[in-house]
Amino acid sequence: MRPARVSRSISGMNQFAELARLIQNLIRLGTIAEVDVAAARVRVESGNLTTAWLPWLALRAGTSKEWDPPTEGEQVLLLSPSGLLTQGVALVGLFSEANPANGDREGLHRRTYPDGAVIEYDSIAKHLRATLPGSAEVTAAGDISLTSGGKIKIAATGDVFITGANVRIN
Repeated sequence: MRPARVSRSISGMNQFAELARLIQNLIRLGTIAEVDVAAARVRVESGNLTTAWLPWLALRAGTSKEWDPPTEGEQVLLLSPSGLLTQGVALVGLFSEANPANGDREGLHRRTYPDGAVIEYDSIAKHLRATLPGSAEVTAAGDISLTSGGKIKIAATGDVFITGANVRIN
């Protein structure tokens, strides 16, 4: 009878160890180890392990879509249904010492790009600002209207061109 008890005990310990591993893998902190933009997948390092290729959470992925791939070294929360890391999803966007927040006040929505471009809206000051290191373009199939309750200032270090079938300046 003793061998049966030992067998059951080992079996129970194996089940307990497996259950503990699955629970530990439900939610893990990690960092992006690799990014495959073509497949929209990442590998995440968490502790001593590196996951297989997993999807990351995007703000929208239906008829409206948001594309903003994560970067290597970005901190993530790894959610794995049933504790299976192969079914995990990387939730990106956790600030860290390596990637600190790019804002410091309420009412500010700021987007900072790696080339130095910044687009922000301050809902308290009611001010929209875009700082671009390159050029900008607006294309519309219909009319474009620019309306201001104050002055409109156009400043350029080069030429200013206004073209159209009927150009009027009042």
